[in-house]
Amino acid sequence: MTVHTTIESPLGEVLLVGTASGTAPGGTALASLSLPGQKGAAVVQDGWRRDPAAFEEIGGQLTSYFAGVTTGFDVECVESGTEFQRKVWRALEEIPYGTTATYGEIARRVGVARAGVRAVGTAIGRNPLLVVRPCHRVIGSDGALRGYAGGLERKERLLGLEGALRHG
Repeated sequence: MTVHTTIESPLGEVLLVGTASGTAPGGTALASLSLPGQKGAAVVQDGWRRDPAAFEEIGGQLTSYFAGVTTGFDVECVESGTEFQRKVWRALEEIPYGTTATYGEIARRVGVARAGVRAVGTAIGRNPLLVVRPCHRVIGSDGALRGYAGGLERKERLLGLEGALRHG
């Protein structure tokens, strides 16, 4: 069964969607975390059940993250995406809090030639778990903020929260 709720955050109202058969506390595996106006954001569907209690654990972790206390997440997630997307998403999860990586670095980590950097960017753009799976930590080779489904202003805010912005 698909369950959902919304929580307030410094980035706006976050929509959490999950499957109520997970083994995580509350029994919910997270399938999507999306932000208002996000490109490709989840939309509540008929038949989904609103269940705020199912997301208490992840909600607490998000609150702690936005307060600057938590630097990572321990959340059961629904497996989704293609094999290639999952490989790219695993590489995102390896970028430490407070640091950034370039699209080219992610491509190298997943064994993709320079010509495949665009495919890596597309896979990153399809990440259904914004914030939790830190696609906001990926930047252009010149250090510029590029491509974030939640908007570049939010990407900048997340990197600022983590102390990862380079000022020069």
